[in-house]
Amino acid sequence: MSDKADNKTPLLLSSPSVVFYSLLLVLPMLMTVVLSLRGFDDMLGVQNVWTLGNYLEIFTDSYFHEIFVRTFVMSLLTALICALIGVPEAYILNRMRAPWKGLFLLAILGPLLISVVVRTLGWAILFGREGMISETLQLFGLSDGPVSLMYSQTGVLIALVHVLVPFMVLSVWASLQRLDPDTERAASSLGASDATIMRRVVLPQIMPGILSGSVIVFALAATAFATPAMIGGRSFKVVATTAYDEFLHSLNWPLGASIAVILLILNIAIISAYNRFVERKYSQVFE
Repeated sequence: MSDKADNKTPLLLSSPSVVFYSLLLVLPMLMTVVLSLRGFDDMLGVQNVWTLGNYLEIFTDSYFHEIFVRTFVMSLLTALICALIGVPEAYILNRMRAPWKGLFLLAILGPLLISVVVRTLGWAILFGREGMISETLQLFGLSDGPVSLMYSQTGVLIALVHVLVPFMVLSVWASLQRLDPDTERAASSLGASDATIMRRVVLPQIMPGILSGSVIVFALAATAFATPAMIGGRSFKVVATTAYDEFLHSLNWPLGASIAVILLILNIAIISAYNRFVERKYSQVFE
């Protein structure tokens, strides 16, 4: 009896969190999937009929293809730029000593303490035709007239990198905390250059942090709504803003739910494939 009770203990202890997780995430997702399979009429609204027409419309309409491709490219570029900025930033941060390490870590993580809407509004002010960026370019003669980065992919990309690069820094910095400094000193004593040490010693040990950071940034960029909506506006559509428009503007809830479901499935599939590919490719390069 005691063995059976011991076997049930983990299940009993985890059951409250499982129920809580199911109520807050699994159940709403299931309801979204059910809604995506409903029909829609412009005059009557959501219909009590089952159909795959919403998914067929998304898969066959080039308008949605363009939006999904744009979202994928934007997320990929955001993850790449965050890695290029975040990895050296985390490495330098790890080499700092107190109190500078704490101060610079606070500066890096500071944006996370501010609402993403507030940060995006700040970028909107800078990107405007009368913003600081435009005025600076004109002051130094780099532009003949006002320059605006609003409603452009470049503006959205810059704002997303600013919002998400701390996640990359945190992931890489956590891996650097487990880095054995003796391995770097040993490689240096054997005549290895700094570039060789970074490529053959440091990178293999911090790659889990780079991989997890890239996955986090990609997933957050692919599902980002506030930044693309405020910086991109109506002219720069991504999947999240398209689903929002279908729900609240067109009132086509089934189509909006279908877009959300496809985004979730593609996000999971891309992240899983990326994880397997990078781990396999990385092990072949550094063996």
